[in-house]
Amino acid sequence: MTYEQILYEINDQILTITLNRPDRLNALTPEMREELIDAFGQADADDQVRVIIVTGAGRAFCAGADLGSGVKTFDYQTRDGQINPEKHRDGGGQLTLRIFESIKPTIAVINGPAVGIGITMTLAMDIRIAAQDAKFGFVFTRRGIVPEACSSWFLPRIVGISRALEWVFSGRIFSTQEAVDCGLVRSSHAPDHLLPAAESLAREIVDNTSAVSVALARQMLWRMLGADHPMEAHKVDSRGIYYTGRSSDAREGITSFLEKRSPNFTDRPSIDMPQFYPWWKDRPFE
Repeated sequence: MTYEQILYEINDQILTITLNRPDRLNALTPEMREELIDAFGQADADDQVRVIIVTGAGRAFCAGADLGSGVKTFDYQTRDGQINPEKHRDGGGQLTLRIFESIKPTIAVINGPAVGIGITMTLAMDIRIAAQDAKFGFVFTRRGIVPEACSSWFLPRIVGISRALEWVFSGRIFSTQEAVDCGLVRSSHAPDHLLPAAESLAREIVDNTSAVSVALARQMLWRMLGADHPMEAHKVDSRGIYYTGRSSDAREGITSFLEKRSPNFTDRPSIDMPQFYPWWKDRPFE
C-alpha cells in the first residue's frame, strides 16, 4: 500500500509511524485508519522492525475523528445507505484490534492534543509518553456518541474503572500531569526531549532482548488481562518456558550473561515462534 496520510520510517530497527495531516491536527480519516492497519501488518512481517513508535506531525498527536462530513460523520445509515446495524463495525475498533494483535512493542509519543480516537487508538499500545503541554479527552458524551475503539475494555484496565468512568462521563479535557498521575501516561517530557525519550526506551528493548521473547511476552500479558484464573497464565507460561528454554536465544542469553557481554539474539518472530503460538482462538465479529 502507498501511504498518503502517514509516514513510515525505519531507522536501526525502530519504526516510526507519523500521523501526517498536520493541517487538520492529524484528525483520523478512513484512509488514515486503513494505512495504519496496513502499517502494523507490514511491521509484524518485517524482522528488521523491533519496536514501533507512533507520533503526530506538527503540533498535535491526533485531534480525533475528522468531522469534515459534519452531522453525517457518525450517521452511517445516512452517509453509507442501508446497512445492517448488527454487522456494522466501528473503524476505530478495527484499528485497535490490529494493534492488539501485533507482535511488536509499540510506544505512543503524544506530542500534542489527543482526544477521541486520538487517545483511544493509543490504549492498545504498550507505553505512552507525552509532551508536558499535551491535552487529553474522552469527549464522546459531548458529541452525543459513546466510547469507541474498544476503549470500554482497554481504559478501565489501564486506569481503573472509577477514573475511566469520570473521564468518559464528563468528556472533559485534562492535562498531561493528570494523565501521568492516573497511570494513563508513563512520563511527560519537554517537546524537544519527547522523541529522544521514546527512542531511548526503544533502544533498551532493541539492544538487550530477544525479539521472540518480547513478541510472546507482549501477547501473554495482554491476553491474560481477560483470564478468569491464574491457572490460565500458568498453562501459557509453562508452554512458553518449555519451548523458549531450548531455543538458540535462551542459550545465547545465558552464555552472554556468564561471559559478561552483550547478547546477540538471532531468532526471528517471522519463523521462530514456538509451536503452541497462537494459543487462543480468533474471535469472530458476530
